[in-house]
Amino acid sequence: MLNKFDIQIRAEQEYAVLETAGYLNDSLGEQLSKKAQELIEKGYTQLVINLDKTALINSIGISILIEIIEALDERNGTLNFCGLSATQERTFRMMAIAKYAGIYPDEKTAIANF
Repeated sequence: MLNKFDIQIRAEQEYAVLETAGYLNDSLGEQLSKKAQELIEKGYTQLVINLDKTALINSIGISILIEIIEALDERNGTLNFCGLSATQERTFRMMAIAKYAGIYPDEKTAIANF
């Protein structure tokens, strides 16, 4: 089960949501990075990454999320996360990711806080 992963994208007019499923490691992370970069190149500067179906994130996954934050920052964009487990949220706060990206309990709240 850990090897299965997927990314669903819902692009609206002003923002896009990337919903991951599976273990956020190098494989899923690379796909997530590619899809986020494609959205940024299309002009999307407000992204939500919904991690509700992602139970595990390794250090490579974290570094890829930081790369996405940096890419959006270069375009004055915003990244919001939602659906984090309590452990993921603590990790994001400990690593100061929460200083550069929003963390919200659900997708609706993450979208409302751009």
